[in-house]
Amino acid sequence: MVKTPPAPLEQRLREEALRLGFATCGIAPAADDPQRSAHLHQWLDDGRHGSMEWMETRKEQRQGPQSLWPQAQSVIALGMSYAPAHDPLALAEVPTRGRISVYAQGVDYHDVIKRALKALARWLVATEPGAEVKVFVDTAPVMEKPLGQAAGLGWQGKHTNLVSRRHGSWLFLGAIYTTLRLTPDAPHADRCGSCTACQDACPTGAFPAPYQLDARACVSYLTIEHKGPVDERYRAALGNRIYGCDDCLAVCPWNRFAQAAADNRAFLPRAELVAPRLAELLALDDATFRQVFAGSPIKRIGRDRMVRNCLYAAGNSGDPALVAPVRALLDDPDPAVADAARWALARLAPIRS
Repeated sequence: MVKTPPAPLEQRLREEALRLGFATCGIAPAADDPQRSAHLHQWLDDGRHGSMEWMETRKEQRQGPQSLWPQAQSVIALGMSYAPAHDPLALAEVPTRGRISVYAQGVDYHDVIKRALKALARWLVATEPGAEVKVFVDTAPVMEKPLGQAAGLGWQGKHTNLVSRRHGSWLFLGAIYTTLRLTPDAPHADRCGSCTACQDACPTGAFPAPYQLDARACVSYLTIEHKGPVDERYRAALGNRIYGCDDCLAVCPWNRFAQAAADNRAFLPRAELVAPRLAELLALDDATFRQVFAGSPIKRIGRDRMVRNCLYAAGNSGDPALVAPVRALLDDPDPAVADAARWALARLAPIRS
């Protein structure tokens, strides 16, 4: 009997990735790309990273895979879908509820993806003894989005996030660097065309031009990364967004092909995070905050930043019932919270009178 030869390693790798819960898998060369590196350095030189000093500190390692790990020969780029079953923009018309970005309504994606990456890396090492691997998800100096495009997962859209023809704008990204020389996939072509939906949807004008993002004006940056008071010119535009922003992602026409990621229960939204009441969030102390957001990526911003964000939302709500909980925070020990309370009260008080 003729023995059937095994399928190519790349094919078996993709099959194992899908079995582990990834929606898409591609391979890119690990060599640094001078154009990607130049774009990164220009973005940093222009100060568009805001106060994210960690991007500046490790910029040399961030500029390419081999700058981080010279022995790397291939990058396995992976995406896990978190496509929502509900309309992420629906709460825009409910100003007394806080809007939390879809990706943060379930468990912390870092934990889910890292587990799957490690499992795939173990499979690869067992299949190819002697292979070395390193796994990365979000917190390392890795440019996952351009690597995802180089590996054929999708393309970086005009909102600078990865867009997939099958999964829209709803992909968590991770990467495995390896010393194996794997056959790379073709880079994905740009499919944005003349569409400007994401640019038009941005409430704060964070896109100076297509394919360019100024984080200093981005709602996600302002509500998550930025410490201290938010510039007053952006506060009204925050609306009721209290953690992140989905607007530029949600309006992408390619999302019509994305299937809700109901098969991955880890990313199903927790009921208390889908449409939280601002009045309840304004009453959070540190201990209650930690309890409510245990196991969520939201936990890392802390109580003070969350309450600050909720105060901006309260000021934008037009709801006189929020005057009392806002007033209770005027003397909060955190200066940014107290400042936000004064701003919110000034906007709500005329409504009450």
